[in-house]
Amino acid sequence: MESAMTPDISIGGTGMDETGMDGASMEEMGRALTGQARLAGVLGWPVSHSRSPRLHGFWLRRHGIDGAYLPLPVAPGDFAAAVRALVTLGFRGANVTIPHKEAAFALCDVVDATAARMGAVNTLVFRDGRILGSNTDGFGFLESLHEQAPGWAAADGPAVLLGAGGAARAIAAALLGAGCPALTIVNRDAGRAEALAEALGGPVRVAATAPLDGAALLVNSTSLGMVGQPPLAIDLSPLPPHAVVADAVYVPLETPLLAAARARGLRGVDGLGMLLHQARPGFAAWFGAEPVVDAALRRFVAAGIPRSA
Repeated sequence: MESAMTPDISIGGTGMDETGMDGASMEEMGRALTGQARLAGVLGWPVSHSRSPRLHGFWLRRHGIDGAYLPLPVAPGDFAAAVRALVTLGFRGANVTIPHKEAAFALCDVVDATAARMGAVNTLVFRDGRILGSNTDGFGFLESLHEQAPGWAAADGPAVLLGAGGAARAIAAALLGAGCPALTIVNRDAGRAEALAEALGGPVRVAATAPLDGAALLVNSTSLGMVGQPPLAIDLSPLPPHAVVADAVYVPLETPLLAAARARGLRGVDGLGMLLHQARPGFAAWFGAEPVVDAALRRFVAAGIPRSA
């Protein structure tokens, strides 16, 4: 999920605000591209809301890389042709967002095990004319949990997942792969939840209401609580004191769900961390540097996102 913001075209780390990263001036950031520039971008329809160019632009500047990460609006009917054109043009790869993740999966020559399990791809790497696909959403979710809830482990106890869409599939697969002993999916459309549970296999069940008593983790993967959407109405009192509450929504940064969790003394994990961490593998593959998620990156990418509802 992305906030509705003006797109940043990040060339050599430009597209930043007036003070730039860590106080750098605009003049210091005005690096021109060369004929050897490494190119990547994000494919979506629409894509103007994406914060990925701002995120990758920050890393490009930090690492002094001759490269650019561009917003690439592509209509669904043009997706395959657009990706093949990027390969021909020498792009290193691209991120894929709504509504193209399943189409990207079908187009790849090779996909990793996570993408194969999900049937969806969010990261493309172009190598020797071939299209390699992976799905890093689940990785981003787990890394965000480890960052914001130190000491958390999937094996700590049962998890409850609200929602059954694309984000839910990635989160569920990641939790099961990391050793979650039991996962309950709660969704208004029971049929969709049942289909997801069947596809996932393992210790997964579907329930009409969230069984929070004894749960070690509660995850909201729906749009409830996002700016412009109704808040998520759920009583957190049955959760044990050690439970963690995570929200895939990051507009606002502090959703009503997270505010309620923190008011009870529970650890909360916001959705921005998932966005930041899922970007790391792609950046490393395209630009040849291992980026890190830290406070400076978080502040920069979060600029303009409402703090609370």
